Amino acid sequence: MKMKRLLALAVVILPWTLKRWALQRFWGYQLAETARIGLSYVFPGELVMAERAFIGHFNVAIHLGRLECGEHSIINRSNWITGHSPDGAHFTHRADRDPTLVVGAHAAITKSHIIDCTDRVEIGDYTTLAGYHSQLITHGINVVDGRQDCKPIRIGAYCLIGTRVTVLGGAALPDRCVLGAASVLNKAHTEELSLYAGQPAVRIRALSADSRYFTRERGFVH
Repeated sequence: MKMKRLLALAVVILPWTLKRWALQRFWGYQLAETARIGLSYVFPGELVMAERAFIGHFNVAIHLGRLECGEHSIINRSNWITGHSPDGAHFTHRADRDPTLVVGAHAAITKSHIIDCTDRVEIGDYTTLAGYHSQLITHGINVVDGRQDCKPIRIGAYCLIGTRVTVLGGAALPDRCVLGAASVLNKAHTEELSLYAGQPAVRIRALSADSRYFTRERGFVH
């Protein structure tokens, strides 16, 4: 195990061509020809990166069962993505726990966010986790049962997540929705084309289906 960690540190600083070869050869990762990882420590159990998927510099992704990056997806810079090993001491009562992060096609995670994947986190196609310092936290302490517990998080497609939000385990944001800055999303909502905001977040108003953000054909926003 120690040798593999030392090898991982060495691989981080390699030029991409050599890094890609090493990640496929020694870790068995599935990396499309046009996928790319910058100067980042990204070593989940499984890694799948589709065409043009990109992970930038100074990201950490460890203790995940799986990280899946859709085509043209972006994990930009300085994000901390972690989970809890399936063979750890906690969450043994959650036999179906899935420590996975799925980043959909053309989706983007910007900078300096914390994503806890003790349980599954899904970020839908064309969705942007915008701004800085948001937290997606799937686990916590159940004070009634006196043990740690976890629930998955789902963010739908074509969503826009504002800066400094908190999303808790069990929460869901439907497709084509906006979550306002500094909001706390603490439960599963169902109504699409809506602005949600507040602490806790509630539906504020409807949004137009004709909005350009919801109809664009590429992830990049000018």
